[in-house]
Amino acid sequence: MSIAENRKAHFNYFLEDRFEAGIVLEGWEVKSIRAGQVQLTDGYVVIRDGELFLIGMNVTALNSASTHVRPDASRTRKLLMHKDEIRKLIGKVEQRGYTLVPINLHYKGGRVKVEVALGKGKKDHDKRDTEAKRDWQREKARIMKTR
Repeated sequence: MSIAENRKAHFNYFLEDRFEAGIVLEGWEVKSIRAGQVQLTDGYVVIRDGELFLIGMNVTALNSASTHVRPDASRTRKLLMHKDEIRKLIGKVEQRGYTLVPINLHYKGGRVKVEVALGKGKKDHDKRDTEAKRDWQREKARIMKTR
């Protein structure tokens, strides 16, 4: 079941390989995510010291959050993956100019997981091509509907 999606990623990047990672969350963050108070749009993944970190994911605190907890909506969150997968990602990101982009947040076995994809940035003309194809698909669907 999907919680949040990063639709902008499909427009800004050519997405190739996808990986699933666990995410380290605090209690108030889990409650906020279950309430749908999460946004992935500006998020990206960074590799530091052989570990993956998610930066820019915004989790808005609920009004009922505890008074002794200081919620930080856009803190850096650690991602959990196997070492072999991380090594593979490090090689691709450093050598070929790829970046790691969070695609969606979802539940798996009662836990919150994030899907990360290797993405290569699109140029402006590629974005215009994508937009033109999407417009043509909409127009084609309208024409088929009227017939």
